[in-house]
Amino acid sequence: MEKGYLNYVIKKGDTLYSIAKMFGIDISYILFANPNINANNLQIGSNIIVPFENVVPTDMAYTYELMQMNITTLKKVYPFLVVGNIGKSVLEKSIPYIKIGNGYKEVMYSASIHANEWITAVLLMKFIENFCRAFVQNSNIYEHNARDVFSQVSIYIVPMVNPDGVDLVTGAINKNSQEYRNFKKISNNFPEISFPDGWKANANGVDLNLQFPAGWEEARRIKFAQGFTSPAPRDFVGYGPLTEPESLALYNFTLEHNFNLILAYHTQGKEIYWQFQDYAPQAAYYIGQEFAKVSGYTLANVPYESSFAGYKDWFLQQYRRPGYTIEAGIGESPLPLSQFNQIYNDNLGIIILGAVL
Repeated sequence: MEKGYLNYVIKKGDTLYSIAKMFGIDISYILFANPNINANNLQIGSNIIVPFENVVPTDMAYTYELMQMNITTLKKVYPFLVVGNIGKSVLEKSIPYIKIGNGYKEVMYSASIHANEWITAVLLMKFIENFCRAFVQNSNIYEHNARDVFSQVSIYIVPMVNPDGVDLVTGAINKNSQEYRNFKKISNNFPEISFPDGWKANANGVDLNLQFPAGWEEARRIKFAQGFTSPAPRDFVGYGPLTEPESLALYNFTLEHNFNLILAYHTQGKEIYWQFQDYAPQAAYYIGQEFAKVSGYTLANVPYESSFAGYKDWFLQQYRRPGYTIEAGIGESPLPLSQFNQIYNDNLGIIILGAVL
C-alpha cells in the first residue's frame, strides 16, 4: 500500500460497484484511476488502483520528498495529469511541474521560490488534488465546472522552485551533513537572521527572486546598500542575473511557453502586486481588482526596495501580460500550518480566475 491509493486484486464476484462500496468511494474515482479497465469484464487476479480520500497533507512540514511522493500518487490516481521537470536545483533535485488541462490558453503558477514560504507549495499541491477531484466528479471548483476549465486552459504549476532551501527550513537536511554545514556557514555571517527559519535563498545563498533581468542592477544597488553583498540567507542578488540553476530553469521554462498570465506565490501580507514600472498592461489592473475582490487581499504597489529583479517583474517586462506576486497569509514566515485553510480559501478564487479570466 502507498499513501493515497492501494493496489486491489480482483476476486471472484467483484464488481466495480462492490469494490467502491467496500472502500467507501465514488465509483468514478476507480474508473478514472484505471482508464483501461473493462467494467463489464473484470479479470480475476488482476490489479486495479483504488484511490483514497486525501493525498496532500496540510498538517505537517512539507518537504521535497513528501511533495514528490504526492506528485507520484496524484499522477497514478489521476492519469490525465501531465508531470515533468523544469530543471535541477543546486543540490541536484529535479524541480517538477504539473500540468492540468489541455486548452490552448496557457497560464503558469509558481510557489516556494523562497525557502521559508513553503506553505505556498502546499497551497498549489492541494489545489491540484481538489481540482482533480472536481474533474472526476464533474463538479464545480469555485463556481466553474472543472471539466470546462480543463478543456479551455492548460494550467502549469511549479509548486517548489527552491527545493534545497525548503528542505533546510522544514528540517529535512541532516544536521551532520556537509550540505547543512554549508548553509550554516553562510548563516553565521548574518547572526541577526534566525536560522533556519529566516532562510529564503537557495543552497548558494542567492535569493532566487532577485535573479531576473528586470532592473537587476538596481536591485543589486539596493541590496548591497542594505549589507547583502555576499551569499546570505536572503536578499543577496547573486553575481549576475540568472546565475542560479533554479531561476534559470524558471526563466527558460517561461520562454518555452506562451503564458497569458502568471502567479508567483509568496508569503506574507495578504497583498497582490501587479506592476513593474510601466510594463503592466491595462488588463492587469482590472484582473487584479477581481483577485482582490474574491480574496479580501489588497491590490498594492510594491515597495521601491523590493521592486526589481523578481520573476513577476521580468514576466511583465518581457511579455507585457498580467503577472502577479501574491503575498499569502499574514505574520512572520514560515507561517504556521494553522493558517493553511484560511490561505487556501482566500486564494482559491484567484487561482481559478487566473485561468478563466
